[in-house]
Amino acid sequence: MYNQSGNETPVSVGDWIVTILLMCIPCVGLIMLFVWAFSGSTPASKANWAKAQLIWMLIFIVISIIMYSVLGASILASLR
Repeated sequence: MYNQSGNETPVSVGDWIVTILLMCIPCVGLIMLFVWAFSGSTPASKANWAKAQLIWMLIFIVISIIMYSVLGASILASLR
């Protein structure tokens, strides 16, 4: 059967609603992602979700930097 002790307890719907609400607040959401991802008291499903969110943020930041660099280089090249 499913072990519901410690960090394996299911996250309730109310907890997910609060989680999504906190994620809508810009700086608070980012800080809470790190807290949920690396805290030992966070349920495993929520910690994995927070880690996945951080990985996606990192991927989008890298892609944005690459795209802005290419765009900036093309604009500079066209001005010369």
